[in-house]
Amino acid sequence: MEEEDTRDYSEPCVQCSVVNWGLTDEGRFYCKSCHNVIERTKEVLTSDVVPNTKIQSISRGFRKRKKIDKGWEWYVCEGFQYILKKQAEALQTLGVCPQMKISDISTDVDSEPERISIHGLSSFSESDGDLQTESSFGHVSSIGNASARETTSICSGSVDGGSYLLKRKKGNLRMSMPMTLSFCYIALLWLREPVTLSDLLRFVIDGHIPYLNAFQYFPEEMKLYGVDLKIFRVESWPVYEDVHNKMSELAAFLDLPCFPAITDSCFLHPNILCIKYLMEANLPDELHNWTCRVVKKINVGETDFLTLDPVNKSARKVKYDVLAAAIIIVVLKLLFLLDDQYEWLNANFAGKRNQKNKEGCLWFDFKKWYKIMKKSVDVEQKKLDEERARCLWKCEKPLFYSAKEKSVVLKKRQMVVNLQRQFGALSGSMQVAEKQSPSSFQLNWTEENTDGNCFHGHILEGVLQEKGNSLTTMNTKYWLCTVKLCNEKQGGLA
Repeated sequence: MEEEDTRDYSEPCVQCSVVNWGLTDEGRFYCKSCHNVIERTKEVLTSDVVPNTKIQSISRGFRKRKKIDKGWEWYVCEGFQYILKKQAEALQTLGVCPQMKISDISTDVDSEPERISIHGLSSFSESDGDLQTESSFGHVSSIGNASARETTSICSGSVDGGSYLLKRKKGNLRMSMPMTLSFCYIALLWLREPVTLSDLLRFVIDGHIPYLNAFQYFPEEMKLYGVDLKIFRVESWPVYEDVHNKMSELAAFLDLPCFPAITDSCFLHPNILCIKYLMEANLPDELHNWTCRVVKKINVGETDFLTLDPVNKSARKVKYDVLAAAIIIVVLKLLFLLDDQYEWLNANFAGKRNQKNKEGCLWFDFKKWYKIMKKSVDVEQKKLDEERARCLWKCEKPLFYSAKEKSVVLKKRQMVVNLQRQFGALSGSMQVAEKQSPSSFQLNWTEENTDGNCFHGHILEGVLQEKGNSLTTMNTKYWLCTVKLCNEKQGGLA
């Protein structure tokens, strides 16, 4: 009887490519080779209304999340939605405005900027339409061609985990863990929050924003195994360039309007960002006048240049933090040349002058500044390396796939925790300090806590000279380290 009911269905199984179908007790088709269950059901003949009319139906159980031994039936897009929600909540805890979670995007460029939400955007899954609506699973139709997304895979906890990793066409976007950070950055840009992309990534690495093993925050009923781990588990930290590029692609794909303008009063404007980085780099306050002059000279402070416009394909996608850092480097090269000779000669002159004249403002000593900064940066880098070495890439939350396995897995996990605690006590290792709230500044320099090693109040005498009614640099050259290399390369080609 079973063979008669299944002989007309000749589509191969999407999991093992074998045509060997059987029927479950509920009348659903399953592959006898790999036991993969699909949504095709047994055809029933009825003569109640019209003789010999075939009626076929499929279950609407997917979106109802029927609870079974292996947990809820859930989709990959739902997992990413949950992660985005947690990331939005974490950013709100760090001080981002509550509008971060409003699911509404206004297309009116004159409206207030607080109308974008990563939670609202998170329904996006893939550009080729793999994200299905509820109605797409509930309609009555013939399903002679069962696709991968219509199967309940035994190789993953999610319904569509197996099909999600299939090869995509060039130019199509696929939701991924780095893409979640691109969503966050888009929302931060729209709201013009005082958070740069480098700040966002630092918060992620420090554990203030869910990213590493973020799936451990899933509800217990959302089982994760098999190919799901390839989708949600990360084995490396996010890369700045990758997240920024995905942000640009995502903004264009979503066809977002021009973002709120980046004006000279906005935190992301180079004039303001340069203040932050000059303070953090322990450089003289007078340098800000020169960074502003450079910004004005090369026209990188204009609103049209700084504002993100996804519609304009030719518009530059500005990296605000990188731009500000580059401006400071250009100013240092203008003043101190940085050819590994001029800056040291000037530092020797400034150091001798400061020893003779200890009253009044001190001249900026480049050599002393370099030594102090190198020591501080090395200490912070060592701390960062140690923290990364201690990072547990393995999920702390135990993963189990059935009620029978739960007690065994939890018992093993508790045994591991107890052993770690005992070995820690024997080795005398200190307990990891409680995570502190993040700061916008990684290095803080004040006269009170630096024992006179703060250079903010130092002046730029010795590198500036008066020319007419304005100050100009005593150095008249600009050393570009690539010039010599370019000449050698050209000579070699000749």
